[in-house]
Amino acid sequence: MKILHIDSNHPLLINQLNNLGFTNHEDYTASKSEIEAKINGYDGIIIRSRFGIDKQFLDAAKILKFIGRVGAGLENIDCDYAEEKGVTLFNAPEGNRNAVGEHALGMLLSLFNKLNKSDKEVRQGKWLREANRGLELDGKTVGLIGYGNMGKAFAKKLRGFDVKVFCYDIKPNVGDENCTQVSLKELQEKVEVLSLHTPQTPLTLNMVDSVFIDNFKKPFWLINTARGKSLVTEDLVAALDSGKILGAGLDVLEYEKSSFEDLFKTDESKFRWMRKGKKSNLPEAFQYLMNADNVILTPHVAGWTIESNVKLAQTIVDKIKAKFC
Repeated sequence: MKILHIDSNHPLLINQLNNLGFTNHEDYTASKSEIEAKINGYDGIIIRSRFGIDKQFLDAAKILKFIGRVGAGLENIDCDYAEEKGVTLFNAPEGNRNAVGEHALGMLLSLFNKLNKSDKEVRQGKWLREANRGLELDGKTVGLIGYGNMGKAFAKKLRGFDVKVFCYDIKPNVGDENCTQVSLKELQEKVEVLSLHTPQTPLTLNMVDSVFIDNFKKPFWLINTARGKSLVTEDLVAALDSGKILGAGLDVLEYEKSSFEDLFKTDESKFRWMRKGKKSNLPEAFQYLMNADNVILTPHVAGWTIESNVKLAQTIVDKIKAKFC
């Protein structure tokens, strides 16, 4: 079987597949159309998120047997059509769930203790103790939306704190010893911290909007290590400005390109501030986030650790081996 790799990953992925008898080809620079023109010669394809795999691409892949996504989500693949054509889909949420759980916890503790703000101030010669008085996580109620691999990993990290943990999920009976499953209404009535752990689906696009936010009984802190398009940025900014949301840790943004490798999904030429240091062309809501002391921003790296790089690749190898060897 021949496999085409269109995104670079940990070397163990190709090395182990070679040892299992697969023929591996790499092409990390060709355009989607160029890849599409030769995909009919391959039994498998390994991707991260370089481009979407749609019906046209799948129709061109005449002998394709599997797609391996070295990551958690499958939103860049037309999954229904792939399965209709008998293509097996592999992803690897097991590989980076621990990393995401740790990142979410780190963001929350940084927000509560104003670590980013106070660090910046001390570097500027400011010693503002009262202005940087923090909060303790103990005694708080944490709510998770989505209780799959990532949600479970975050809940496990919270076991060391004296907190109540609730989750809402569209699947029934997913709660466990670390988290009590409740209705969305109950979650919105009780929580003081909300963490998102949902995939990108039609149900989750723009899920967290002004109506959703207003349904929370208490002001709350928001963590999003899931998908940027689940959150309406302008509505988040309005809630931060009003105090309904007390602070936010965002590893993902609405403005990301589908590849996750670049920030803005629009024409890069419109955002020359990246090269020239100018910010005038930025969306107003994003400028607010950049300047807010109660917001932490990271570049979609919650699951992007040294260890997860290995575990993601190993998970894909193991799944291919189990299916085809």
